[in-house]
Amino acid sequence: MIRPDDIAFITALVKASGTSFYHGMKILAPERRDGMYAIYAFCRIVDDIADEEGRDFPTKQAELQGWRERISALYEQGIADCAVTRALLSVIQDYQPRQEDFIAIIDGMEMDAGAPIIAPDLAFLDLYCDRVASAVGRLSVRVFGDASPAADDVAHAFGRGLQLTNILRDVAEDAERGRIYLPAEHLAAAGVPADPTRILDAPGLARACGAVAAMAELNFRRAHDAMARCDAKAMRPARMMAASYHPLLAELRRRHFDYRRGRVSLPKWRKLWLAAQLLVG
Repeated sequence: MIRPDDIAFITALVKASGTSFYHGMKILAPERRDGMYAIYAFCRIVDDIADEEGRDFPTKQAELQGWRERISALYEQGIADCAVTRALLSVIQDYQPRQEDFIAIIDGMEMDAGAPIIAPDLAFLDLYCDRVASAVGRLSVRVFGDASPAADDVAHAFGRGLQLTNILRDVAEDAERGRIYLPAEHLAAAGVPADPTRILDAPGLARACGAVAAMAELNFRRAHDAMARCDAKAMRPARMMAASYHPLLAELRRRHFDYRRGRVSLPKWRKLWLAAQLLVG
């Protein structure tokens, strides 16, 4: 069981991040919710290390390596040195998440911490999505209450669908940061230059984004099919997250991936309606 003072710390960290995750996980039983907050707090910390401006790559690498060592100490010696690692130790004891999934998340953050990612090939992009999203899913489904191979299939597909949707939503913001996460193969096929300063004006951008949206849609379908083989109650949080993300693809398509119209998001009323539908169901 996570200590009350540690619960307070990680809950405050999650709440302060401004993520809808904070409210979405409230449908879980308190002990499972606190476990998910611990996982999110870990992800938030290592993501902040990777994204922090003004720090060189070796410094970020060293901090990320420190977290690899903390995860190793949790699994091999049961040693925790802060509120987040103490909370994670309880998660490990209660739900048996795999050590390699924590390490994969850190590896994914290290991919982002170095030189800007610009038009990765499909294999690199798939590895990136697995590390920064599907690995989080593999940890999460165990806390939700399903450690079956089918639950891992949900995490594999849904993580990719979610991350590809994030990439499509954030094309303009990423370009401003000198990054392009759209795959080189789809950019080349659409005649889009792999140049952050030119990508938004490229006539073929909608075609390239449409190809990535098709990849995301396929993964959402695969996740949906895999959920049918899982514990229905355990998959409720995953269904809620899918209901929040999947409609973004339809909105992006409706706009023909025109990023001059601003960032796509669902209105709050629609998120609440979708959540209510799932809860009633």
